[in-house]
Amino acid sequence: MARASQGPPNRGPEPGQIRAELDSINLKMLEVLRQDGRISIAALAQQVGISRANAYMRFEALRTSGVISRFTVQVDPVRTGLGICALIFVTVRQQMWPQFRAQLALMPEVEYCAITTGQHDAMIQVRATDVAAVHRLVSERLAGIPAVKATETVLILDEVIRRPFVLTSDSAPAKAEAEPGPAPVTMGRMRFIRAGAGRADLKDLPE
Repeated sequence: MARASQGPPNRGPEPGQIRAELDSINLKMLEVLRQDGRISIAALAQQVGISRANAYMRFEALRTSGVISRFTVQVDPVRTGLGICALIFVTVRQQMWPQFRAQLALMPEVEYCAITTGQHDAMIQVRATDVAAVHRLVSERLAGIPAVKATETVLILDEVIRRPFVLTSDSAPAKAEAEPGPAPVTMGRMRFIRAGAGRADLKDLPE
C-alpha cells in the first residue's frame, strides 16, 4: 500500500537524496493519493498509467523529498461530537509572542493557527461541542492570557469546501482573451501591515 504512516513526518530531503520534480505524472499521483491515501502502489500505477516500478520510484521520491510530508486520517468532526467550528481573530501584545505561542499549544481545541495581515495578528480555528464551550474558551482562557490584547469570534455556519490540500494542477486553464469592455468595478481591497516585533517568530504549533 502507498502509505508511510510509521515514524515521524518527513522534514525534507537529507543530503544526497533525490528531489522530486512535480511533472504532470507526479501531480496526477498526488491527485489520486488525495482521494485515497491508502491505495496500493499497483492500483496507483494503473490509475496514473505508468509501470509499478516507476510508480514506486516516484512515490518514494515524493516522500523522501518532503513533497509528501506524512500520512494521516481525516475525520468528520460532527460525528466525533465537535459540531461547532469558530474562527477567533486575536490581537497580540507585540512583545509577548513567545507567551502567546506557549499558551496556545496547551489548548487542544485549537485545530489551526496562522499569523495574518490586517487588523488582527493571528487567526485561530477551534472546534467545540457547543457555542457555550467556544464562549468559555474565549472569555475565560484566551482572555486570561496576558499576551492577548483583544479577540473577535466568528462562528462558521457551514463548511462548504474542505480539501486536504490543493495542487498547481487544480488551477483552471486561462480563458481566451475577451473583447474590451467596461472597466471592472473594484469590489474589495487587500491591505498589508508590517509585522510587529516578535510576530514573525511565531512558528507552527507542535503536532
